Amino acid sequence: MTGVTDLRAGTTYEENGQYFTVISYEHIKMGRGSANIKVKVRNIKTGSTTEKSYINGAKINTVPLSKKDMQYLYKDDSDVFFMDPATFEQVSISLKLVSGHMFLKEGESFSVSFLEGAPLEVSLPSKMIFKIAETAPGAKGNSATNVFKDAVLENGVKTKVPLFIKIGEEIKIDTRTGAYSEKA
Repeated sequence: MTGVTDLRAGTTYEENGQYFTVISYEHIKMGRGSANIKVKVRNIKTGSTTEKSYINGAKINTVPLSKKDMQYLYKDDSDVFFMDPATFEQVSISLKLVSGHMFLKEGESFSVSFLEGAPLEVSLPSKMIFKIAETAPGAKGNSATNVFKDAVLENGVKTKVPLFIKIGEEIKIDTRTGAYSEKA
């Protein structure tokens, strides 16, 4: 058992038989009353996101997760498959539990979290590099405003990019939002 004030983004805990991962944490203190802790959490089994509120002295059950770097192999209609590069053991994770699964690249390593030997979730880096597969021809536009055009990445994901980006160039994409971040 640990106090709710110890919760931080990425912490996993158990409540009423459900496992949650903290996305964001906020400590609210108003006047003379006790403080409230508001957390935005993602249910590990269902993938749904909710907000929870606790009083300052509340206790929760933290869950010890083990993490392992695993190589992404492929995905099918319902699962994604990873391999441990040391033992060549393969594991599958339900597609609905992998947020941002469209950004997985074959052959790259990702951190996979395990609870009691069962794979729970995949941690993607916040930014990844992708090549532009399709976009309108490059143009010089008004640089005083942020003007974007449609583009398709090498993995088939559609996004918006600045006017100066051309086919074949590499860009960094924010995997949390799917938005253009910067030129690679």
